[in-house]
Amino acid sequence: MIKNTHPRRIAREAVLQALYASAMTGEDSEKILKDVFKRRSYEPDLIKYITDLFESAMDNKEWCEDQIKSRLNNWEFDRVALLDRLLLIVAISEIYFIEDVPPKVSISEAIEIAKIYCNEDSSSFVNGVLDNVYKTMPSGTKEKN
Repeated sequence: MIKNTHPRRIAREAVLQALYASAMTGEDSEKILKDVFKRRSYEPDLIKYITDLFESAMDNKEWCEDQIKSRLNNWEFDRVALLDRLLLIVAISEIYFIEDVPPKVSISEAIEIAKIYCNEDSSSFVNGVLDNVYKTMPSGTKEKN
């Protein structure tokens, strides 16, 4: 049975893959995006979404990492699995810098993607960090819903 996946889920997975490629190769962001778009065809609105989310994640990577670090209790950032870190960067970027996505959707999507790509404890870890991010968002950042 083929399951229909929401286009935005596919886009988030593409951004995660692009961030992983960047972390592994150090290639130019433009080249990485071109490679992403060569592997699969996307509708124009999804291309824009992938590009915006990837660029937001790359431009704000250090800030997002600081958000993660400040929420780790008794755990070193360097010990967090790379895919978990990258997925958190995607979600935090989406929460803070992509206007038309409610934070709870970003959190839910990150948890579901963690169940697919990360280890068995990752979804709980991602949920905990992102829940804390959501609860501590400055008022007026994005409408909490």
